[in-house]
Parts: sequence; C-alpha cells; structure tokens
Amino acid sequence: MGEYKPLPIGVDDFKDIITKEYYYVDKTLFIKELLDKKGVVNLFMRPRRFGKTLSLSMVKYYFEKAYDFQGNAIDNSYLFEKLKISQAGSAYQHESGQYPVIFLTLKSAKQRDFKMAYVMIARELAEEFKRHSHILKSTRLLEAEKKRYRDICAETAEPAQIYDAVRFLSECLYKVYEKKVIILIDEYDVPLESAYLSGFYDDMAGFIRTLFESALKTNPYLEFSVITGCLRISKESIFTGLNNLNVISILSDLYSEYFGFSKQEVEEALRFYGREDKIEIVRKWYDGYWFGKSEVYNPWSVMKYIQDIVENEHFFPRPYWANTSSNDIVRTLVEKADISAKRELERLIEGESVEKTIHEEITYDEIEKSDDNLWNFLFFTGYLKKSEDVSEGRNIRLKLAIPDEEVKYIYENIIMDWFRKEIKKEDLSHLYKAFEQEDCKTAEEVIGSQLLKTISFYDYAENFYHGFMLGMLSQASDYIVKSNREAGNGRTDITMCTPSRKGMAIILEIKIAESFKGLEEVCSAGLKQIEERGYAEEFYRDGYENVKKYAIGFYKKDCEVKKMDVDNGES
Repeated sequence: MGEYKPLPIGVDDFKDIITKEYYYVDKTLFIKELLDKKGVVNLFMRPRRFGKTLSLSMVKYYFEKAYDFQGNAIDNSYLFEKLKISQAGSAYQHESGQYPVIFLTLKSAKQRDFKMAYVMIARELAEEFKRHSHILKSTRLLEAEKKRYRDICAETAEPAQIYDAVRFLSECLYKVYEKKVIILIDEYDVPLESAYLSGFYDDMAGFIRTLFESALKTNPYLEFSVITGCLRISKESIFTGLNNLNVISILSDLYSEYFGFSKQEVEEALRFYGREDKIEIVRKWYDGYWFGKSEVYNPWSVMKYIQDIVENEHFFPRPYWANTSSNDIVRTLVEKADISAKRELERLIEGESVEKTIHEEITYDEIEKSDDNLWNFLFFTGYLKKSEDVSEGRNIRLKLAIPDEEVKYIYENIIMDWFRKEIKKEDLSHLYKAFEQEDCKTAEEVIGSQLLKTISFYDYAENFYHGFMLGMLSQASDYIVKSNREAGNGRTDITMCTPSRKGMAIILEIKIAESFKGLEEVCSAGLKQIEERGYAEEFYRDGYENVKKYAIGFYKKDCEVKKMDVDNGES
C-alpha cells in the first residue's frame, strides 16, 4: 500500500481534489480532446454520478482567466503541473487561463413545483454573476448593464431578464475581457426530469429552452460550450436550431474513456490501497458499462467500496449507486409492465438480454406512452447496458442487459417493494380459507394467479418463492405468520397460527421442482420432511390440537399444493 490519500467521496471541485491531495484518476486529456475536435456546443450524455461535474470543474480551472472578488488575477496552472495534459504540448498549455468561463450546475433545480425550481435556477445564476462581480468595476460596461447585473445578483431581476441571463453574462464578460466565453452547463436535464415527475414539465421545458437558445444558438460571444446530462431532449425543441450541436451519447466512440473508470484505472486504485485481491469483486459489482467501445466501471461505487475495504478488508460490497440515483423510471416500468414486459424483466434479472430499438431523441413527457421510450430511458440512464450490436443504420437495435450486481439489486428491491404494495390491494381471504378447509385446488389457483402477475428473480430459487408466499400471507390478520422458525430437528419454511390455542396452526414447506412433471414428487418429499423432522411437535406441546401440514411445489409459474392427512398419509 502506497502513501495513503483520502478518497474524493462527494468532492466534485477539481481544485479541492488537487490541493487537498485526494486520490485522483487523471482525466485531463479530456481537455486535449475538446481542443482537438473543436466542437462548438458539445452535449455529453452519461448516467448520474459518472464524474460529469468533476470533469466540467476541471475544464473550468484549466481554461479560465480567473479573478477574485477584488479583481486580483488567480493563476490555476499549478493544478495541472503533474497531470497528463501538462505533457500534451505547448499548443495546449497556451490555451490555459485564457478565457472567461461561465459555469452553471442545474442539480439544485430538482424541485416539486415550477416556482421553486425557477427560484433555484435564478439563485444559481445569481451566484455565477457574483463570482464575476469584479467586472462591475470596468468602464466598458454601461450603467444600465451594471444595474441589470446587480439586479440578477440580488435576485430581484424580472423573469424576462433571467430567461436570457447566460447570454447577457457572456456579453458582459466579452466586453471586459475582449475574449469569447466558454459556457459549461452541468446536469441540464435534472430540472426537466423533476418537472416531468412532478407535473410541470411544459413550463420547465419552455424556461430551459429559452435559457439555452439565447446562450448557445444566437450568441456571438461564445467560444465553445460543454453541456452534460443523461438524455438528449430534442423533440421539445430544447436545442432547436442548434446546427452546431455535437451530441456524444454512450453509443459514441468519442470521448468514451473520460467518464467513469477503465479496468486499468480501477486496478491501479486497488493496488494503491493494497486491495488488489478485490479486483474480481469490483468487476462483478460495479463493472459492465460500455461507452462506445470502452469498458467502464461506475466511479462513484468503486470509490465508495475502496473507502470501505481500506478500513475493513472483509467489507461486503453494497449498492452505493442505488442510494444516489432516481429509481422512479425503473419503478414505472415495473408498475406498468404487461405480461410480456414482466417476462423480459425476469430474463434480464436472470442474466439474459432483451433486444430493443434504441434512439437518442426521447422525451420525458412521452416516457410512459411508449414501451420503447421506457427501455431507452433505462439504457441511457445506466440501468441497462449494451451487450451486443444487432443492427445499425436508421434503426439501431441492441441487445440490452443489466450491467452488474449493483444494478440488479436495484431491480430486485423495486420489484419486491412493488409486489408488497400490489399484494395489499388483493383480497386473499379465500387463500387462508383454502388452507383452513384443506382445499388444495383453490390454494393452487390463488397462488398460481398471483405468480402470473409478479416478476420472478433469483432464477426461481427457493428464496424467491419464500418471499412471494410471505408477501401473500402477510394479510392474514387472524394469524401470526413466521418464517424459518426452529422446530423439531430443523426449520420450517413458513408457519401460521392463531393467537388462541383453540384455533389452528398451519405448516407450509416450500420445494422447487426441476420440471413441471416433478411437482408431485417434490410435494411428497416436503410432506415427508415435515413428518421426519417433527415440525408439528412444538405446536402440539404448546397446546394446539388442530395442526395442518402442507407442501407447496413450484416450477416457474406453476405450483402444486398437497396436504397431510390426519393419519399421516398424503392426500
């Protein structure tokens, strides 16, 4: 293990990472690519928490001709002295510290109503105006311009002045610096996603459209711009008329290595912290993404896991990304899934792939109107990965799969949460009565109908069916339901008993068949196990005289229920 460095968990300011000596995965050649390719308006589509904010912060510190509030020049070139961009050549170094830079992040606009989202964006604009407030000392700005500038800083400006504030700031900076402006906009679609989920999408789309059009479409003071987000939203005309827009989605080979960690970068980080033996675990849990032709690990989760295993080498991997990203669209897919979509989700969770048509231009307000849009959204936001190219051309068809164990965990938990909510809407009293009356046929029908509605995972393993049955039995208000209770010489799968010993106890043993024809055989084995291991003895000792014993055999979406007669013979 080398000299310890703190890990930059939640630190997305490039200057802090370098000056405070955090561990840094060098992505500075991203700057060289931007200069080489000379894109005017560059839109990078990447999932949340894949290093977009840090990358834009890095770009800002490299290009910006910076001043403090008193107007004193700040030299940030030292931040890059030991990094890859410093070895790229003098042509690139000459671009360092030469431009005024506008840097906005729209992360804070994740609000529940338009008024509050507008206020947060206006406040973000005000902070950026304040950051450049030294230009108010310049005689190159008119008094009317200075008044408008101060109004925006004070958050007293009229909406009309806010809607083209980015363009206005770029004009002011150009007048003072006599240099065109670089505009960096981080997570531009966060307010759009939030507005869609909260029901004020049209208002927010109109606001963002006007803000961008004035800053990027007809702005003579623009040198170049870099915008980040998850999606390209074009049908709503967010980027109308931007014929200079360069879209770099996760399908593109361009810039593919600059967001997320490569296999080599992950292995270097693990070696640095003396945990190279965890490479396979990290690959299984946090790898699996493909941006263009580059294999990519989730950087947020990798850093969080390394932080934990530095303290405890036996620490079990966790789904860190699940706690930071919005899972609402996955929930929407699960809730709206028909039988066909449910089967596709089951295949995905079992490690298989599904074939879908992919298009980059999707709209938030149409996500729920089209199954294709839902699958596309899951792909571009990191909940699915490309496993194979099927065809290209006008219609891109890909085989999609779940990237890794971390994302699989998200699906499984959302599905179980959905199932618990759905099962509460069902009247399952006839299932409990079927067990009470030893009506195996009715019990089979009720359980089978619910199996068809749900989404299975764990490859139809016993723990799936165990959770499935517990979910259905949770509504049995007249019974105390317990799972894996110690009894006799082993553990019963599920038991149900009335609070009063005058009532009854019900023992359920769950078995999995390897084929449909094997259902009867596993049920017989289950009943035999109940008897041989004395699962009922504890209830008899406790005063229950009426103890019913059942074995339930499962094979995928089919089940069979068998009961034990009082004379210990099967029925």
